[in-house]
Amino acid sequence: MPKGNYYIPTPSNEPVLTYAPGTPERAALKEAVAAARKEQRDIPMYIGGEEVRTGNTLPMSPPYDHQHVLGHFHEGDASHVNQAIDAALAAKEDWENLGWEHRASIFLKAADLIAGPYRAKINAATMLSQSKNAFQAEIDAACEFIDFLRFNASFMQEVYMEQPESAPGIWNRLEYRPLEGFVFAITPFNFTAIAGNLPAAPALMGNTVVWKPSYTQIYSAQVIMEVFKEAGLPDGVINLIYVDGPVAGDVVFKHNDFAGLHFTGSTGVFKHLWKTIGENIDLYKTYPRIVGETGGKDFVVAHKSADAQEVATGLIRGAFEFQGQKCSAASRAYIPSNIWADVKGHMADALKEISMGSPEDFSNFVNAVIDKNAFNKIAKYIDQAKEDKDVDVIFGGNYDDSVGYFIEPTVLLAKDPKYTTMCEEIFGPVLTIYVYEPEEFEATLELVDSTSPYALTGAVFSKDRYAIELAAKKLKNSAGNFYINDKPTGAVVGQQPFGGARGSGTNDKAGAAMNLLRWVSARTIKETFVPPKSYRYPFLDKE
Repeated sequence: MPKGNYYIPTPSNEPVLTYAPGTPERAALKEAVAAARKEQRDIPMYIGGEEVRTGNTLPMSPPYDHQHVLGHFHEGDASHVNQAIDAALAAKEDWENLGWEHRASIFLKAADLIAGPYRAKINAATMLSQSKNAFQAEIDAACEFIDFLRFNASFMQEVYMEQPESAPGIWNRLEYRPLEGFVFAITPFNFTAIAGNLPAAPALMGNTVVWKPSYTQIYSAQVIMEVFKEAGLPDGVINLIYVDGPVAGDVVFKHNDFAGLHFTGSTGVFKHLWKTIGENIDLYKTYPRIVGETGGKDFVVAHKSADAQEVATGLIRGAFEFQGQKCSAASRAYIPSNIWADVKGHMADALKEISMGSPEDFSNFVNAVIDKNAFNKIAKYIDQAKEDKDVDVIFGGNYDDSVGYFIEPTVLLAKDPKYTTMCEEIFGPVLTIYVYEPEEFEATLELVDSTSPYALTGAVFSKDRYAIELAAKKLKNSAGNFYINDKPTGAVVGQQPFGGARGSGTNDKAGAAMNLLRWVSARTIKETFVPPKSYRYPFLDKE
């Protein structure tokens, strides 16, 4: 067949649309949301070339309007996990043998479909099922997902172009083959882009995948699958199943052909899965690749030289966008006493303006948390804070689940820097602040580093470059994504590869070539053009 050296079109980040009043994108999105609310979708699993409906259906409702039903999805069981694995393995040979440029073309087409005809639909689905406002849906379901697809294709080319040197008479080369077996992708509720990227990245590199999304994200996951199918993804390459986690794990992690796990979710679940894989290691053909991004207890530390209004803005956006349900959300902050009054004042002004409610009302900055379980967990932290003497509720603290799972942006002031909410991941709109004396900056940095088992994101605000350098050094192991004079959220594909270490994951950096390297196995080939015909070396000759 014809061959050539192909170059992926140079990727650039998808422009973020504003959705300002009077814009065409605002009108299109409102229309898409209204249309989706009027219908009830019947969502099957996608296994091989089949749409699988079990009849065991579960309802899907908007978190901000939990009495409304968007539709139902068909829950599977262990037999469907086995069916999905069989479909993935059956599709594997043809898929991995397909020219890499054709694999790239499928996902590049998917990116263009999302940028164009599917943009309003996937954003509307994310707003409805995950309670994201229009802007949060746009930067996630549209822009970040598009960026993952386009940049990963370019990163794939970079991986393949990484080749060794050759000595005279020898040609050394590396080939990158997909893993021997199937990849299992487990995806979270909070980012549609992550839900799409976790199965797509291994598939791009020639792997076939079994994909299990969060039940609270299935509504938009179905749109992702619709896009992949329209882009020309062959049957069986990505198999989408809706099965309870332990049921799926009991099948997947005991299968001889399990080759890799691509995971985003809780630290506890990830540790359990890692342990299970270790216990079953003798069952597998190869050592499975384990890639995971988990929790965070992300920090903001301000120096005495910091601008109070900049700090306040970073805290408001970093802690309360998408109700703090980002693994990168600002959850603990350390503010020097010399600027605390001003920071508090600016936060008060902003919080007075912020409105909370349905994302269908574009004026609402804060929307509902994802479900009843999350609501109860977050409310419990707030109730405990109201009773404890070591902390004060200085903003917010109210919640109501009568219509949707609404929790006010809540700010706690802790007297104890090791108070519960300074240490434990909450995953909601709760920010805890500790005020320290300005001369204790270096000691506070040590406190930041030692307080949490996580190391995902963090930020320092300062006008003093020596203080910034000190923070960067002291906190080198505290955050996989470190921000200077900015909030600790909003990593952009191709600009800030994302991931953390310690309890936050394997730091394999989604949105970078290093992540794609995890989904291939390299073979070194050495070819000698004129092989020797005698075993003898010159040193053996006599004088």
